[in-house]
Amino acid sequence: MVVVSALALAAAVAPPVTAEAATAPAVISPAATVGDPAPIPSLNAPPGENGELIQTFVETVKYGKHRRQKMDVWWQESTQRRPGVFIIHGGWWSQGDKTGIEGIAHEYATLGYAVFNINYRLSGDAAWPAQRIDALSAIAAARRNAARWSFDPDNYVVIGFSAGGHIATAVGTYKNGRPGLKGVVGMSPVISPLTAYDDGKNSPNPRKRRLRKAAITLAGGCKPKGGCARVWASMEVPWHASRGDAPMLTFHSEDEFVPPSHSELLQEQLRRVGVEMTVRTVPGNAHSTGLYRIPEVAESVQRWIAEKLGQASSTSSTALL
Repeated sequence: MVVVSALALAAAVAPPVTAEAATAPAVISPAATVGDPAPIPSLNAPPGENGELIQTFVETVKYGKHRRQKMDVWWQESTQRRPGVFIIHGGWWSQGDKTGIEGIAHEYATLGYAVFNINYRLSGDAAWPAQRIDALSAIAAARRNAARWSFDPDNYVVIGFSAGGHIATAVGTYKNGRPGLKGVVGMSPVISPLTAYDDGKNSPNPRKRRLRKAAITLAGGCKPKGGCARVWASMEVPWHASRGDAPMLTFHSEDEFVPPSHSELLQEQLRRVGVEMTVRTVPGNAHSTGLYRIPEVAESVQRWIAEKLGQASSTSSTALL
C-alpha cells in the first residue's frame, strides 16, 4: 500500500511533467541498419494472399543517436500489413537488454506479427522521462517506416516486463492516448514507483529494498520531496490515466516483490475514466519473464493481444524459450 505522506507530498507540487521531446525521428535510411536483414525460420506465420510461405527477417536499426537507442525488427516481406507488437525489457531501469527477451520476440514473429524489440537509455544514462521518450520515439520511427516492415501503423500493442512494464504503461497513459495503440500488457509492471519507494523502506525483502533504490536512481537520484516531487509525479503512471488511453492487461504473482497493488492503483484510475483494465494474479512468486513463461499466462496474453489486434484467437505458445 502506498504511504499517504509520500503521495500527498508529490501531489502538493506542480502538475506532473508531461511535455517532452518525443517528436518522431526522421525516416530511417538503409545506413541506419546495423548489419543486413537476416532470414529466420517462420514456424506458423499466416501465409500470404496466394498461400505462399512468408519468410521472416530480423534486423537491428537505430532510432536515435545514443548507443542504446536501437531496436530489433522482426518482419515478413509481404504485401499484407501486419499488426505490430512492441516489447520493452526489464532490469530495474538500470540494466538488461533486448537480447534477454529475443525468445519472446521470436515467438510473436512466428505468429505473424511485425515485432519491435526495443532498447532504451538506462537510468545510468539518463533520468526519467528519457525511458518514456525512447519508447515513444521507437514507436514513432516504426510508424514512419511502416511500409519498410509491412507493418500496420494503426494496429499495435506494447508489452513490458517489470521496469519495462512501467515504461509500457507510461506509454499507454501518455497524454490522451497514442495513435494506433490498441492495448498494453504488463508482466509484473512497476506501475507505481511511489509504492515501490514506500514498500522498500525497512523491508525484510532485499528485492523490495533494491527496487526502492532503483526508483530513486530513475528519478535522477532524488527522493519524492521538494523539487524532486515533480519528476516522481511524472513517473507515477496512475496519475496520468485519461479517457483516450489504451485498454490494459497486467499479470502479477501473489507473492512477488512487485505486488498486484501496483496494477490495482492504475485499474481504479482507468475505471474512473471508462478504460478497460484487467489485473490477473497467479500463485507463487514468479516475476517478469519467469511469470510470462508459465504456459497458461503466455497463452492468455497471446489471446488477449489477438483479440485487440483483430487476429485469429487460435494463436498460442507452444515453445517459449
